[in-house]
Amino acid sequence: MSAPTRVDVKSLHLDELRGIAQPFYRAGQITDWLYKKRVNSFAEMTDLPQALRAKLANDFSFDKIDVVRVLGSTDTTRKFLFRLSDGNLIESVLIPASPALYGSPSDRRTICLSTQVGCAYGCKFCASGLDGWKRNLRPDEIVNQIMAVEEQSGERIDNIVFMGMGEPLANYDNLMRAIQIINAPWGISIGARHITISTSGLVPQIRKLAEQPLQIRLAVSLHGATDDVRGRIMPINRKYNLSALLEACRYFTSRKKQRITFEYILIAEVNDSDEQARDLANHAHSLDAKVNLIPYNNVEGLDWSPPSPDRQKRFLAVLRAPGVRATLRREKGDDIAAACGQLRLQTQKVEHASRLLAS
Repeated sequence: MSAPTRVDVKSLHLDELRGIAQPFYRAGQITDWLYKKRVNSFAEMTDLPQALRAKLANDFSFDKIDVVRVLGSTDTTRKFLFRLSDGNLIESVLIPASPALYGSPSDRRTICLSTQVGCAYGCKFCASGLDGWKRNLRPDEIVNQIMAVEEQSGERIDNIVFMGMGEPLANYDNLMRAIQIINAPWGISIGARHITISTSGLVPQIRKLAEQPLQIRLAVSLHGATDDVRGRIMPINRKYNLSALLEACRYFTSRKKQRITFEYILIAEVNDSDEQARDLANHAHSLDAKVNLIPYNNVEGLDWSPPSPDRQKRFLAVLRAPGVRATLRREKGDDIAAACGQLRLQTQKVEHASRLLAS
């Protein structure tokens, strides 16, 4: 029988550390070492008694995520490929300052974080699920992405979007624990209003999220304004159709008093018609939602393509005509395979080929 896996220390909250390290002020010393001084081992926590350091090292793990590749784009988007302690690969993206990104001021540094290894939801435009779902990320593995990107980039992250690999709300408990660490003054200390969770449309979890106290922002991946179009793009629509999803969004806004953002990836001759724009405008208007239009980012192995620039502008104009707040995001990172999961798949193919040659 194998030994139980030890919990990573960066998955613990301050109150839990207070129950482990006595007297209680030791917990604050530990979190200072973890999140302020960013040490890499218990041995480096030099103001803790040796006996406590030994106990922590015995009872808890202290994992890092290893940087495999960093790709910088000509538009300053940077993609980070990380290897986890079990060998799995995940991605994070450092997004350049953009006033169109969920209302963020233009000087913000935004990180797009992964929450799972792979994805089980099979959205037809996305590379994350092409190799299937492997597992959920632990809270420490989510938090470590921020710390590793800050270390590699030399930049302070002040805006977070959970839009990387995986469906964040399918890893709800680990996600919320990580967010509490990210938000806490003793942790990464990023305000809840600067944290956005994106979902493909998990209705029960949207309602659950509405009940928790942090003022986290919600972005909903719509990508189709009618059930037939959305169902073609997103299999989740067969379980939670547009009516159920929009009602959950309405519940969220009633509880949070926050404006939702609809994400809408524009795919040529799939969801970019004037009719879709008008239906999308109706949905957004009914919820006072913002719309973030994103031209499709080409993915190796998928046949879809972005609409022409003129078609994109026409869609935006139809959407704005009734007064909907909408932005058209400039394409970023196309030269570094910035769409979710692409770099991971490319690297896995190369590593698999290398193993075959070596065998």
